[in-house]
Amino acid sequence: MNKTVSQLTVYFEDPFWVGVCERSCGENYEVCRIVFGAEPKDFQVYDLLVKHWSRMRFSSGIAVEEAQERKINPKHMQRAANRQMQQCGIGTKAQQALKQQQEQGRQARKIRTREQQEAEKERQFALHEQKRREKHRGH
Repeated sequence: MNKTVSQLTVYFEDPFWVGVCERSCGENYEVCRIVFGAEPKDFQVYDLLVKHWSRMRFSSGIAVEEAQERKINPKHMQRAANRQMQQCGIGTKAQQALKQQQEQGRQARKIRTREQQEAEKERQFALHEQKRREKHRGH
């Protein structure tokens, strides 16, 4: 049975507050970056997760080996949670996934602009040909 884990980390990245939402389902790991601007309140973060979860653009999945689940002593679990709360920033896995998503967006934008430029050249050429034909229409 696959276990789904989601984690949201909010941190200050000068000059904005940024949230990194990580989710892993089985061997698939995805990440999404959200820029808040001003420091978000707890209810704003909760509202974002509840109402806008489906609109978040997660990176394509990265294959990750699934860790073995074992019972953890409640005190150890509490200490681990406190350690995670003290950490600031995002993990390297999340950084790699964000970088990959950024690169994919860059490639898509590059293709889209190239297509737009070619369409504009074709339009200009058709306009030029039309004007040329209109000049020689009466002769």
